[in-house]
Amino acid sequence: MAKTLVALIVWLCLAFPVVAAQSKSEVRKPARPAWSELTPAQQKILAPLGAEWDRMDATGRKKWIAIAERYPKMKPQERERLQKNMAAWARLTPEQRKAAREKYQKLKNLPPDKRREVSAQWQRYQQSLAAHPEISPSDPPAPPEAQPAEPPVPPPPAAEAAASTSQQ
Repeated sequence: MAKTLVALIVWLCLAFPVVAAQSKSEVRKPARPAWSELTPAQQKILAPLGAEWDRMDATGRKKWIAIAERYPKMKPQERERLQKNMAAWARLTPEQRKAAREKYQKLKNLPPDKRREVSAQWQRYQQSLAAHPEISPSDPPAPPEAQPAEPPVPPPPAAEAAASTSQQ
């Protein structure tokens, strides 16, 4: 029994550094493919992500490459939407990306009736943006504490006219 225990301890001492060295070498490997390994067509399609490419993991890169492969078959409208979404995604901070992924997962797991409700709310929001072009969809509304309690009320037209005539 003691010989077995000693043999096991010796084996662990010898095996552990080998396993640790293998895992370290795997961590050091850069994700493939590198930006320079993409075709010129892929680079053009994925250009909004060019600055972020080196920081992406292999899974993310594969996902975007698959999208780039489907790109030529997309309708012009879909291509434009993809380019806008890619640029918007590239501008997000890692924390914002994480929050977006979490929100997506929550929405994905909602029951169908709740998803329809959320979709309807989104459509109403989009329509309100279209009705008010001065509101930028990339600018979120100010937090409640930053908004005035009541909107300023312009003076009635009669008061303006009276004030202008009295000043002359």
